[in-house]
Amino acid sequence: MPSYINLRGHQVWNYEWENNGEALVLLHGGMSATEDWDKYLLPAFESTHHVFAYDRTGQGRTGDQPGSLHFAHQCAEAIAYLEDVVKGPAHLVGWSDGGIISLLVAIARPDLVKSIVAIGANYHHESGGIQLPEWPISDEDRAEYAGRSPDAPETLDIKVSRMRAIWKSEPTLTVQALGKISCPTLVLAGDDELFSIEHTGTLYESLPQGQLAIIPGTSHFLVKEKPELTQMVIKQFLADLAPPITRSPVRRTNPEII
Repeated sequence: MPSYINLRGHQVWNYEWENNGEALVLLHGGMSATEDWDKYLLPAFESTHHVFAYDRTGQGRTGDQPGSLHFAHQCAEAIAYLEDVVKGPAHLVGWSDGGIISLLVAIARPDLVKSIVAIGANYHHESGGIQLPEWPISDEDRAEYAGRSPDAPETLDIKVSRMRAIWKSEPTLTVQALGKISCPTLVLAGDDELFSIEHTGTLYESLPQGQLAIIPGTSHFLVKEKPELTQMVIKQFLADLAPPITRSPVRRTNPEII
């Protein structure tokens, strides 16, 4: 059952499923929560991995702290979670902001990351896509926030404003930094993402052990739009993390990789 844990002096809402293998950590999207998406992906790995998840600071059921929505804070929190709760390296599966955090953690602490599934993730805020939609806060959103966040209901508007400002200036990863990620990484995106296909392609091609999957007929919310297909792709990736050997390699010709 999920419950609060003390993560270096802060109460964090934590999940842990049955221990069925190597550790795997789910990282939810920005201004979201674990309970908004875990059920859409769990069938891909709950029978093969020891799954963990947590609501990041200021989001879901975890209370806010100064600067908590910035990616530097969220990366440091993820590292603390891996060290103190998981107690070792794990496979990271992150959607949107969660995917970005996975990349950041792999750069900062490669010893803590076995593989990455980055779903709907951009590596730079200048991503060649559309201007972010407004996504107005609905009455349902407000009721949900009031029902689960330990922060006061009126803080939702402030958080959304803070998050939007961050998305306009973060993340700022470079292709050189991405090239330092040595673990197997699956870049998974919809064909109608918020950012350009070219941006997704550059992310994939910058990763030494990158693989790419575009789910047809989906948007940034591909996890919920085509969950079975998304699960199948992730399950296949995690089942064999060896560098792919194809019949006609073009990008995978480095003998150090294959």
